Amino acid sequence: MPPCNMTFVTGATNQLLITLATKPKQESAMTSYEKLESKLSWIYLINLVFYVIPLFVMHFAIWEYLSMASALVLFLLCYFWAYRCQRTELHWPIVGIVLVASLITPINSGSIAMFSYAGFFIGFAYSLKRYLLLMAMLITLLVVLDVSLNIEWQLFLIMGLPIIVAVSLLGRAEQAKQRHRLAELQSEDEIKQLATMVERERIGRDLHDILGHTLSSIILKADLAEKLLARQHTDAAQQQLTELSQIARDALSQVRQSVSGYKHQGLTAEVAKLLNRLRDAGFQALLIGDMPQLDNRRETALILALTELATNVIRHSNGDCCQLSFDQQDKLLHINLHDNGNVTKVTEGNGIKGLRERLSAIGGQLTTTYTDGFNAAIQLPLQEQM
Repeated sequence: MPPCNMTFVTGATNQLLITLATKPKQESAMTSYEKLESKLSWIYLINLVFYVIPLFVMHFAIWEYLSMASALVLFLLCYFWAYRCQRTELHWPIVGIVLVASLITPINSGSIAMFSYAGFFIGFAYSLKRYLLLMAMLITLLVVLDVSLNIEWQLFLIMGLPIIVAVSLLGRAEQAKQRHRLAELQSEDEIKQLATMVERERIGRDLHDILGHTLSSIILKADLAEKLLARQHTDAAQQQLTELSQIARDALSQVRQSVSGYKHQGLTAEVAKLLNRLRDAGFQALLIGDMPQLDNRRETALILALTELATNVIRHSNGDCCQLSFDQQDKLLHINLHDNGNVTKVTEGNGIKGLRERLSAIGGQLTTTYTDGFNAAIQLPLQEQM
């Protein structure tokens, strides 16, 4: 066996390592080399040239040629078996490779190439503790073969051990690489799951804010229409029913839009709607200050926040006056919603909690007080915070 076997370490084993660099899956479903293309596994068998060379440079008996051919076939079966089986089952093809290489070593010392493949698979498949144990057993086997057999290649052990150890370390490196890729895949999955959860929470808050306000308005319109009909004011009742129908249509459209992102007609138009609905509920609704210019993200959050607050006023306040004010100071926008209701007991529900979360996401704050009525103060940066 020629000493050019060292080329096997630097070239051929690197090629085998590249072959094993597949895209990882979840460990339970991932096979060891499932993603490798069959043609590549054939190409990297070129390393067996060191097993074949002695067939042409040395003389063997017919039965020896037949034995070496049979060993090569058996090795190939174990080799491709290792490519296709699960990592937890790699011990079977590894045992097969080692057994075939051991049996053919007395005839062809080029079997060191087969042992090196076994070393790689051992490094790739097992934990550090088991890897060290199996490599110690493999090295012991090589020493026993070298001592007990009359091997013609005198460098069988001297060159064979460094080759096998080096190739097994490449297997360890490949195992670490695949574990890292698996961790990255799991991290990507977690990020996707978190993004899905955040989107679901956004949709939930949007639906709560939109439908809570809309249903309150529908109830209000229906009650008012009923009272008007009882008094024979049919024209006024018809007007309320027409507005009720439009509110329902708007709500349906907003629910559909909330799946892909809440769409609105702008802060000015939405505030005008809120004031009109407050007036329909019997409040004297006042607007103080000028509307600010906000980016779409913060404008949407502010509209939904004001919708939730106005809905709470309509539902729970026993007052008759509500005031909404906008004030810009430095780089901060201050919004206050105040009604003159008589507050006796306050219990903040999920709506206010979700509102705080929504405002916090855009750098805003909500403060509520209950002295001389209900007052909600929102503080929001005029520029989006990164």
